[in-house]
Amino acid sequence: MEKNETDRETGNLLQPKYDSNGLITAVVTDDSTGELLMLAHMNAQALQLTQESGVAHFYSRSRQCLWKKGETSGHILSVTELRIDCDQDALWVKAMPAGPACHTGEPSCFYRKIVDGKLEPVG
Repeated sequence: MEKNETDRETGNLLQPKYDSNGLITAVVTDDSTGELLMLAHMNAQALQLTQESGVAHFYSRSRQCLWKKGETSGHILSVTELRIDCDQDALWVKAMPAGPACHTGEPSCFYRKIVDGKLEPVG
């Protein structure tokens, strides 16, 4: 393993490893309940804005633009902690949601489970 990779994996310098599209995966959980809320992506600007403002910002792959979660709905995610995994290619965002995290109005984007090849609402 090269020194740079060792530094990334064991050092204390933030060195996000963005993919070929300049994105890093971000998993979001509710800080008070631990519930998985959503999965999204951040580019360097979204990560910087999130750190500076304390409000989650992401990069929309479908719209190809930066977005502040809850900007139109008011359901912002107030970030309480940001963690990065060992090789710095995935983020864990702990947040306090100001309403449903999913654009469908569900508290979590993971509101359905797969049972026998079909989708069922999570109880």
